Amino acid sequence: MQPIESLINPESDGFHANREAMQAHIDQFRAAEKQVLDLAEAAREKFTQRGKLLPRDRLNRLLDRGTSFLELCSLAGYKMHDDKDGSLAGGGIIAGIGVVSGVRCLVVASNCAIKGGTITPAGLDKTLRLQTIAKENRLPIVSLSESGGANLNYATDIFVLGARGFANQARLSAAGIPQITVVHGNATAGGAYQPGLSDYVIVVRNKAKMFLAGPPLLLAATGEVATDEELGGAEMHADIAGTAEYLAEDDADGIRYARNIMEALPWHETRPAGTTPHWEEPRYPVEELLGVIPADARQPYDVREILARIADGSGFMDFKPGFDDQTVCGTIRIEGHAVGIIGNNGPITPAGAAKAAQFIQLCDQAGTPLLFLHNTTGFMVGTHSEQNGIIKHGSKMLQAVANCRVPKIAVVIGGSYGAGNYAMCGRGLDPRFIFAWPNSRTAVMGPAQAGKVMRIVAEEKQKRSGVEPDPKTLDFLEQATAKKLEDGSTALFGTARLWDDGLIDPRDTRKVLAMVLSVCREADVRELRPNAFGVARF
Repeated sequence: MQPIESLINPESDGFHANREAMQAHIDQFRAAEKQVLDLAEAAREKFTQRGKLLPRDRLNRLLDRGTSFLELCSLAGYKMHDDKDGSLAGGGIIAGIGVVSGVRCLVVASNCAIKGGTITPAGLDKTLRLQTIAKENRLPIVSLSESGGANLNYATDIFVLGARGFANQARLSAAGIPQITVVHGNATAGGAYQPGLSDYVIVVRNKAKMFLAGPPLLLAATGEVATDEELGGAEMHADIAGTAEYLAEDDADGIRYARNIMEALPWHETRPAGTTPHWEEPRYPVEELLGVIPADARQPYDVREILARIADGSGFMDFKPGFDDQTVCGTIRIEGHAVGIIGNNGPITPAGAAKAAQFIQLCDQAGTPLLFLHNTTGFMVGTHSEQNGIIKHGSKMLQAVANCRVPKIAVVIGGSYGAGNYAMCGRGLDPRFIFAWPNSRTAVMGPAQAGKVMRIVAEEKQKRSGVEPDPKTLDFLEQATAKKLEDGSTALFGTARLWDDGLIDPRDTRKVLAMVLSVCREADVRELRPNAFGVARF
């Protein structure tokens, strides 16, 4: 492939200004993540006194040392529901893709150091997303469970859809994807079904408690008096009820059991032998990604400058480069993985949509995964675009994105507005993975345009009613609308609502993409042993 020649001067004043602006965005979302870490760390002494490990310490013991861990949806629920200052973000769950006993797994740990690991609506949404990731990528799930269950302040928002999480567990088992759960503490009511629906259950002696109704509810409902241990203790579940397969002595021992189970599974024995790809590092420093994106979102730039800093050897095979340069298509490699690129240098025109649709079909034919790099104001509007079939060609692009069979990965690196978000494989088009840079924006349209539209509509309505338009009222409406969309389009706002699978530092883009491309490649060649109903205890 022909190496891209960068036209950016990393010593220029503009580059340094861009870098400072991007660094400010990175600092903002890292500070939000640190709030959550600090709040959990404040509970360390309490956990130590109880003979327990903090959730992240459990996670660290579970994962193979020296291996990569990709945390997912770390800021789910940020400043939503009862999270007033952002310190409760994460949905009561710590989760990501990591390596356990040599096997790449989805690992999930209840963040019981914060509000007992109770689950908000964002936590439920995160759980369902994690299960989708496990199913699509054929990843075993290891759960480190200790949760107070649903946050009762939002029980009505969780109860009905909560059943979907249990249904997914049953279907994952039936699909041949193993689920291992260590119960470190409370697992009450609906929370008891999470380990119950797992294929392997480990309980920690004198710590794990699983019951559909705890002693207070039992007394109120039936008048029966029972202790925690009699009703749902670890020894009872291991020796009498048979809910658990293994009885651990403490948190560390429970995690050892989980690692041993994963090691015993012949997970890699049926996988076809693969070759180790060779690759060159990009010709340009990854550090320069901080200064590539203009601080002023209205200022254009060439997406090829991004490719030059993430592609092996900075090589790029440009597809139809002279046919609509607003939509950039072509092929690169990332750590040896071939990937088709669709990026934006502006709005999507009729020609750009047709070009992208053809390229998507070629990648689908060849089995080449697709990477969408979002930075678009949407589809081009105007008489010329309409007469040249923007609806027709845009629809063809959407059809191609929706129906192609290869893995689709998206990174929102700039703006992602209007139907351009759909055409570039936003969340609603089911990408296998989608991440966002902290400077990114996602909205139905730009804030200024939205304010202007509302002003024009209100002004015309007043005129039709015979009312003289009031400039002050119209100014207020325009400004309020613009501010609402501005506040609702930030990267933090979007990641809180799981519009993406997490915010990433631009400098980590190549590393993250290499990992998820490897996950997708492994999933596509792995054979599972499905059955009709999953594994059940009798």
